Amino acid sequence: MSAQPVNPNLPPDHVTVFIDGVEMAAPKGSMIIQAADKAGIPIPRFCYHDKLAIAANCRMCLVEVEKMPKPAPACATPVMDGMKVVTRSEKALKSQRNVMEFLLVNHPLDCPICDQGGECELQDLSMGYGRSVSRFSERKRVVPDEDIGPLVATEMTRCIQCTRCVRFTAEIAGTYELGGMYRGENLQIGTFDGKPLTTELSGNVIDVCPVGALTNKVFQFKARPWELTARESLGYHDALGSNLFLHLRRGDVLRTVPRDNEAVNECWLSDRDRYSHQGLYAEDRAQRPLVKDNGEWREASWDEALARAAKILHDNAGDNLGVLAHPATSNEEGALLARLAEALGTGNIDHRISQHDLSDAAVAETFAMPVAEIDQADVVVIVGSNLRHELPLVHQRIRKAFTRGAKIHVVNPVDFDFTFDIASKRIVAPSQLAAALGDDTLREVAKAGNHVAIIVGALAENGPYAAAIRAAAASFADATGAKLCRIPQGANAVGLAQYGVLPSSRDAAGMLSDARGAYVIYGIEPGLDFADTQSALRALGAAQVVAFSHYACRSTKAVADVILPIGLLPEVDATLTNLDGIAQNAAAGGKLPGEARPGWRVLRALGGELNADGFAFTDLAGLRAGIAPRAVTPAAGRAPTVAGEGLEVAVSTAIYRSDATVRRAPALQSHPLNLEPRAVLNPNDAAALGFGDGMVGKFSADAGTATLPVVLSAQVAPGTVWIESGHGATAPLGAGRVQAGRA
Repeated sequence: MSAQPVNPNLPPDHVTVFIDGVEMAAPKGSMIIQAADKAGIPIPRFCYHDKLAIAANCRMCLVEVEKMPKPAPACATPVMDGMKVVTRSEKALKSQRNVMEFLLVNHPLDCPICDQGGECELQDLSMGYGRSVSRFSERKRVVPDEDIGPLVATEMTRCIQCTRCVRFTAEIAGTYELGGMYRGENLQIGTFDGKPLTTELSGNVIDVCPVGALTNKVFQFKARPWELTARESLGYHDALGSNLFLHLRRGDVLRTVPRDNEAVNECWLSDRDRYSHQGLYAEDRAQRPLVKDNGEWREASWDEALARAAKILHDNAGDNLGVLAHPATSNEEGALLARLAEALGTGNIDHRISQHDLSDAAVAETFAMPVAEIDQADVVVIVGSNLRHELPLVHQRIRKAFTRGAKIHVVNPVDFDFTFDIASKRIVAPSQLAAALGDDTLREVAKAGNHVAIIVGALAENGPYAAAIRAAAASFADATGAKLCRIPQGANAVGLAQYGVLPSSRDAAGMLSDARGAYVIYGIEPGLDFADTQSALRALGAAQVVAFSHYACRSTKAVADVILPIGLLPEVDATLTNLDGIAQNAAAGGKLPGEARPGWRVLRALGGELNADGFAFTDLAGLRAGIAPRAVTPAAGRAPTVAGEGLEVAVSTAIYRSDATVRRAPALQSHPLNLEPRAVLNPNDAAALGFGDGMVGKFSADAGTATLPVVLSAQVAPGTVWIESGHGATAPLGAGRVQAGRA
């Protein structure tokens, strides 16, 4: 290697290397394996992963480097100018084969019963580098398994100690739940405390594991990889819109795995998106049209159900009709709902069903700082959000920023757990969140940053003080130069706002508090999805209701007159717009249950039944050609009245109770993060009310009363009771204030 640059025309931060005779430029400080990957030259590896720190402990990537006496690990050897590397020389191949022999010494030969069979990196590489006969005749070691929760299955005798899973939980998830125990040949990978994994990203250890030591417990023994067909789809449980593949066998969704997209979810997937497909096969899935006669439900033909629905809508056209859509509804369905509302002459249409305060006519907006840039931020301010549960992979991006030196500041009513250190925190009651953003010290810190983001979450957006908090956040961004990132409240809230699912008359809260004669509810579980459950059930219960529904659940049957079964996102072709404003397509994967149909087809048929304009298309291509985003300025709603005394209610969404499909996924409901409904109080408030930890309390609001076990925590702001929504037990409380007493 010469002291002079081999190629003086290269940029100053690059060097010239030769790999298998191929000349290439590589960044200084990069490793041989990275340069080879960029050039498409294969080097075997087990421990190396381009998203994880380098460990260099499997030694499978040994290569021959000119002037080095011994083979060098390609993953841990930096490139140098003029370096010559050979990956397929006799010395390199002999070293790689010797490493493979050592790895197989204790590995069980159980490929026929291993779920990783057919997509196992060890299996693949052993075909090229393994011996046909083992020279090892001693007894293989056996490692006892441990139960690490309902999502990940373990068979640790197969483990080759690559430590990818250890590095994932430490570096990406930030929970440090897996590690190496004992030494030498007794080394084992496992948890230190024997408890289940609690990270919301635990399923990713399955993807990084190169052998069958960690596998998908939900998918276990269901099928072989070569039996499965992949379909491109999207996560629809938060606004990130993670890219994923559905793995199908004969139309059944058996598994979900991540699809690489650096601008959205990188190569990771949250457990909520990975395991929610179980909810597709719930017992109460709507499979046939249902109509109610004299209070009794019966199955009906599509023609009869559509005729009944059309009569209800025709008889209640105009201002007497309200249209309510779930914020995960696709762009195609949303555009047709807006078209249907227009044809029926009603301006009462909205998707913002979880929000109390729309007095500022707020709608979902795209992030001012793209998600892919958040990990480059040097200051992040989180306002009103349990971000780790709300957007797990955005939380992971902020952790990445933290590891690069970013300072994270929090303004919240609850001191939520994050996987990074907090530079400063202001834990105040919900009514004080807006004022806390005016803090001079916090503003000075933000002004000092070069790349600053302020992230406003569900606790702020859905509460009764949302308009004031949004105004304060916008003022903070203007004063400090921070990029304002308001988390859209729904997987497709941005798209529905763009396609006109917004009111020109009454918003969601308005059309429920001032009841209409009839409603269309689209993809909604009425008992759990509304901001004010009691108000919604009262209004819907007294009206005629046409329900486009995925589930024929108890609360839907209680309020509806017609149930039209429609497909969920994994079963239909659809487009969702994520929080960066990227319109992403999902392909139909799973087969529709029973007589259920894609929502756009049912809307087209209903529009035809009503002789409405704009429903003459015959296929999805025709529908998409006829719709486009349109600017709609919604009517401002009424500000909620928060009067009286008592504890302020801080409501966050339970991570695995966020929507109807997630609530029906058994594995997620068994996860340790899925806690029972409870009321969490500051110890001082609990003492003043005579509560002890574990006692049962009665919490009364204007909307109703909830009886909940009490948990004491200093993480809750004084004067506040924290509850999680998505539970029937907490649904009566909504937001605002409650009077608390012993049950």
